[in-house]
This record gives sequence, C-alpha cells and structure tokens, in this order.
Amino acid sequence: MVEELLTAAIAAGAGVAVYVGAAARVVKQYERGLVFRFGRLRESIRGPGFTVVVPGVDRLRKVNMQIVTLPVPAQEGITRDNVTVRVDAVVYFKVVDPASAIVAVEDYRFAVSQMAQTSLRSIIGKSDLDDLLSNREMLNQGLELMIDSPAVGWGVQIDRVEIKDVSLPETMKRSMARQAEADRERRARVINADAELQASHKLAEAAAVMSDQPAALQLRLLQTVVAVAAEKNSTLVLPFPVELLRFLERATPAQEAPQAGPPGTATLPADGAEAVPASPQEPQEPQAEPSR
Repeated sequence: MVEELLTAAIAAGAGVAVYVGAAARVVKQYERGLVFRFGRLRESIRGPGFTVVVPGVDRLRKVNMQIVTLPVPAQEGITRDNVTVRVDAVVYFKVVDPASAIVAVEDYRFAVSQMAQTSLRSIIGKSDLDDLLSNREMLNQGLELMIDSPAVGWGVQIDRVEIKDVSLPETMKRSMARQAEADRERRARVINADAELQASHKLAEAAAVMSDQPAALQLRLLQTVVAVAAEKNSTLVLPFPVELLRFLERATPAQEAPQAGPPGTATLPADGAEAVPASPQEPQEPQAEPSR
C-alpha cells in the first residue's frame, strides 16, 4: 500500500513537473509577450519575468521593444534638376504597440524597409542636388514624416532617419571641383584687389606727409639702405633723390655776380689791372640777295 502511494506521488510529481516545464515561459526585460489562445489574442500583455501559459492551448509570441537599426539599400534616382544620384540611408525605429505590430501587419520590419525605400526615392525626385548635399537636415525630417505616417498604424514609432551618403557621377564630381576652384580663385582676386586699394590709400597718405616734411623722405631712404644692407648683398644700387640736391643747394651760400655796365664801357677788374676798352661794333653791310 505504501509503495503504491509512493509510486502515485512520484507519478503525480513528474506530471506536475512536465506541466510546469511545458507551461513556464520567461520574458526578457526588453521584450513583451502576447498570448494567443486558440488563435485569439488575449487582452493582457505579459511583462518581463516569469509567466505561465496553458500548454497546447496558448501560444506566446515575444516582441522586441528595442530600437532597431534598419539600413536602407542605396536607391538610384533623378533629382529635380536632372542629375542622376545614388542615395542610401538608415532608419531607427522601435515598437510601441506590440499588439498592432503583430496583428496589424504581417512583418513590420519588412514593411518599414519597403516604406523607407519608397520614401527615399520620392525625396530624391523632389529635391535638388544642392539640397541633397548641403541641406540634409530638412530632408531627414521630411523623410521621417513620410515613413512615420503609415508606421503609426503598425504600432511602430520612427525615432530617426539619416541620409548616409550621396554618390555622384564622375563627370559631375569634376564639374563641381572646377566650380569650387573658380570660386576660390575669384575670392582670392577680390581679396588681392581690396588689399591693393587699401595699400594705395595708405601710400597716398604717406606721400602727403613726406611732401610736407622732406626730412621724412631722407629717413625713409636710410631705412631702405639698412634693410638692403642686412641681406649682405655684394652690389648696392642707391638712388640719389633730387630733393637732397636742392637741400644742399640751399645750404651753400650764393656768390655775388659782377654787375655789367652799359654797352661801350670797360669793366674794371677786381685786382686793379688796366681796363680793356670795349671794341665798338662795326655796322655790317647788307648782303645782296642772289640773283635768280
């Protein structure tokens, strides 16, 4: 009798263990569990931790609630200004409603991927090349809105959309490089011309100051000689300004010239020599004109 009871207890314990093993489920922290009983979705969503279902009757479907990184394959299209480009992007999304993500759509990952590819081609056709290259933030926002509108009904929330790369044809790359080079050369010429204009104003002011003070020109000449001599050149060509000659001429005392008398008078020398009478000018006879 005792043996029969012991055998029955062991059998019952084994049955309970098998039942618990078949009914026990573990839902991870980043997951949520949906229970389908005879194909009908139960209203309660199982949270993370240990949970039990009815074996053979219930079926537990786990849904990942983490943010999913979905790369969008490169899409080739023609921009609004008729340039062929290839653009690829990446979509970050997460499931916010597990029931809608499982019931409303067959495969929400595939659905989001196809919607992202379609929206990306649409964005390419509506945008210019300059917008794709320099105004990506606005394009990312527009692409996010286009994907998020249908994804709301699937229980999916689009967290972020980023355009990764824009591939251009080689001819277009060369054209853009030439355009950038020409623009940089234009700016260099404008800056150089502006510098020349400012330098001319400063030189005009310096010339006005030097014209009022001749000594400033001499000091500038000496500074130039010192700057040239510092380079240790074997030959030095030194310009000699005319202003220096005028300065020396003014500094030298002028000699008084002898006054000339009226015509026909003799001029007395300074040392008391005899006066030399001036020879009268003889009248010249008129020359006869040659006969023709």
